[in-house]
Formats: sequence, C-alpha cells, structure tokens
Amino acid sequence: MLPLARRLIAEAVGTAFLLMAVIGSGIAAQRLSPGDVGLQLFENAVATAFALMALIWAFGPVSGAHFNPAVTLADVVLHGRPVREGIAYVGAQVAGGIVGAVLANLMFALPPVTWSTKVRSGPDLWLAEVIATLGLLFVIFLIPRNRAVVIPVAVGAYIGAAYFFTSSTSFANPAVTVARMFSDTFAGIFPASAPIFIVMQLIGAGLAIGLVLLLRGRESA
Repeated sequence: MLPLARRLIAEAVGTAFLLMAVIGSGIAAQRLSPGDVGLQLFENAVATAFALMALIWAFGPVSGAHFNPAVTLADVVLHGRPVREGIAYVGAQVAGGIVGAVLANLMFALPPVTWSTKVRSGPDLWLAEVIATLGLLFVIFLIPRNRAVVIPVAVGAYIGAAYFFTSSTSFANPAVTVARMFSDTFAGIFPASAPIFIVMQLIGAGLAIGLVLLLRGRESA
C-alpha cells in the first residue's frame, strides 16, 4: 500500500477534477444551450460520467479513487480501513472538492466563490438522495473483486443515468454537495439546502452497508 500522504493527495486532486467536471460542464451547458434545461442536464451528465470513469482509472491504483465520503465510510465498515485513515480521506475529498469548485468558476471567468442561490429542498429530493447514494454503493461494493476492472465504467454509467432517474440529479456525495455550494451556477446548491442532502446521503450509505453485508457478507464485499 502506498504512503498515506500520497493517497491523500490523489483523493484531493481527483475530487478537485471531479468538481471541475461537474461545475464546469454545468456552466458550459448553460452557455451552449441557453433556454433548454433538458439539454443542459444531458450535457452535464455526460461530461460528469465520462470524467468520473477516467478519474477512477487514473487514481484508482493510487488511493482507490473514492472521491466520496460515503464510499470511504463504506470502505471503513466493509473492508476494515482504519477510522483515522478514513477521516483523513474525507478531509482530503472535501478540501479537493472546494478547490475544484473555485477553479471551475475561474475557468469560466466567474468570481472564485459565488455562494449558490439554487434551492434544492423537499421530501422528493431527499428521498432521491437516499436512493442515489444507495445505488452508487451497490454498484461499487456488490461487484466482485475479481471483476473490479469494470467498476469505473459501472460507476460512470450509474451516475450518468442517475442524473435523470433521480429528482435530485444524484449528488450522492457529501464532498460534492459541500463544494457545489461555492458556485452559483447550473450545478450549485443553496448552502441551507446542503445539510439535509448530506444527512440523506449518509442514510443511503448506511442502508447500502447493511444490505451489502446481508447479500455478500463482510469478507466478500
């Protein structure tokens, strides 16, 4: 296993690039397809899905390419990753995500930080975040280890699809949720809307952990 510092850098950089993909493609979609929200969402989803696949392939051998505190939490429970290491991973993911959001804003000539005013609230969206996170962790932890090579494609495909089949457009990631507060653009989320999203994502992660243990057991998860 590589030194922890190297893995934390990988998690931070990978999460930063993920946020640049999420927010940057959202900004580009708004500018390229004004007035067509469906096309904007499609462009945002495709860019995010493909970027996520590439980033998992690139950083997976270094850190496991979690880029998501919910994934790290599940890894701690299911694979026995040390709790201290899990906390360090989460810190790197959140910090990297915020940096990625700032860089995305700057790439499109926006102020580095513009707090989002896009309210995302309601029981339907909260339920969607539980389902989105639950499904994501199923994809990651139910695929057998001897077929782990397919996980980048499976994760990218799932997230791309979940943009459309969940009413929340599938944040499914506490670090991404925090970072998206920093950009008042297509992919943003109003800061007051973020805490309940994160709670719902953690509930989804908890359900996923329980179901993976039930379906596969700790050793084979």
